[in-house]
Amino acid sequence: MTYSANILVIDDEESMRAGCVQTLAEEGYRVQAVENGQLGLEMIDQESFDAIVLDLRMPGIPGMEVLRGIKANDPASIVIVITGHATIDVAVQAMRQGAYDFITKPFTPEALASVVKRAIDSRRRSLENACVDLAWDEKAGTDMVIGRSPAIMKVTQLVRQVAPTDSTVLIHGETGVGKELVARIIHHLSRRHDKAFVVVDCGTLVETLFESEMFGHTKGSFTGAVETTQGKFELANGGTIFLDEITNITVNMQSRLLRVIQEREISKVGSLDRIRVDVRIISATNRDLAKEIQERRFREDLFYRLNVVPIHLPPLRERREDIPILAHHFLNRLSKAQDEKPPRISDEAMRFLEQRDWPGNVRELRNTIEYAMVTCAGDVIGLDDLSASGSALGAAGSATTSPEHGALAESEKREIVRVLKRFKGHKQKAAEYLGINRKTLREKIRRYGIDLEGRG
Repeated sequence: MTYSANILVIDDEESMRAGCVQTLAEEGYRVQAVENGQLGLEMIDQESFDAIVLDLRMPGIPGMEVLRGIKANDPASIVIVITGHATIDVAVQAMRQGAYDFITKPFTPEALASVVKRAIDSRRRSLENACVDLAWDEKAGTDMVIGRSPAIMKVTQLVRQVAPTDSTVLIHGETGVGKELVARIIHHLSRRHDKAFVVVDCGTLVETLFESEMFGHTKGSFTGAVETTQGKFELANGGTIFLDEITNITVNMQSRLLRVIQEREISKVGSLDRIRVDVRIISATNRDLAKEIQERRFREDLFYRLNVVPIHLPPLRERREDIPILAHHFLNRLSKAQDEKPPRISDEAMRFLEQRDWPGNVRELRNTIEYAMVTCAGDVIGLDDLSASGSALGAAGSATTSPEHGALAESEKREIVRVLKRFKGHKQKAAEYLGINRKTLREKIRRYGIDLEGRG
């Protein structure tokens, strides 16, 4: 096989984990394994996986709850459920929760390899469809952009030009505009497409563990280092590393990152050996980097290393003419997935969509369309259906100022505090309720100075 997919195995039985890892590694996949659902969810929050093999029967967090958490974090995740206690009811329940397929213990290595191959092929087709949606249909030779605004057409042209090169890319834009999707498309259309695409959520990096996470460590190099590990750069060797929300790392971490970018070499913690890494770097941020540099929160020399090819993704409020196209696109895609006829959006409802400022951008619009499609009583989505799905995060007619200022910011902060109180500070549940991902919620909590103890 030419596509070295990244697989995660979550199973509490050591022999089962080892067997799955061996089987899938022999098939040419990169495989990681953890022994419980909590560790699995943490891995998924930090790294992108092409497929996840999940045991339903585990101590701690039940497998079905882990499945729900995975799908909430990324609805497109491919999850293969395994269990030794198969019943029709369990299988149906898992599939309804979004599992891709179901395999029962004991199973042969051939059976596991077969179902994972189908899953990877499905994942690849989905990614290719996403590329067509956002970029172009190369076979037809015509643009297939979601939107026809000059701003998004400029993005398409730039992605087309930069993807075949090895140039370092910096993507900037607000929350929900699709920065990671653009990074994936650039990787998919590059010469590195059959190598790893490793996502680093910079908001989760801890300074004391930065070098271990990014460069790996040797066995015994510190307390708890029970084995030699690969860091993110080594995992991405030959492929692409995506540094999401790069401004979240400290100046000290920036210095260490700069050295690796300059030298293209890493050293594991506890080792003096230098390891060459051939990695394309794509970064993303939702902050004003000029301001970050001016206030000495971001190194200017690192900025120039990362900002070789800048790509700005415009917010929806700057390309309102694309909103009807996006809305109909999401309706068609969601309806096709459910094998249903898509409902129609009334003129009044469409005007409402076009007037909203969409602080959550494309992600928020998609969530709103999905909610309205699921809950509308007939075959027409009306204004009431959209109003029911709205929250303070995207009220119609709000000012087009940034979320940090004015009434919109205060309204958004109050809504976040209210939802956090409702779910007793559980960020994943709060994020699901608000229609944003957990990473975005963490950023808003930081931005608004919300005290998770007092919730104020």
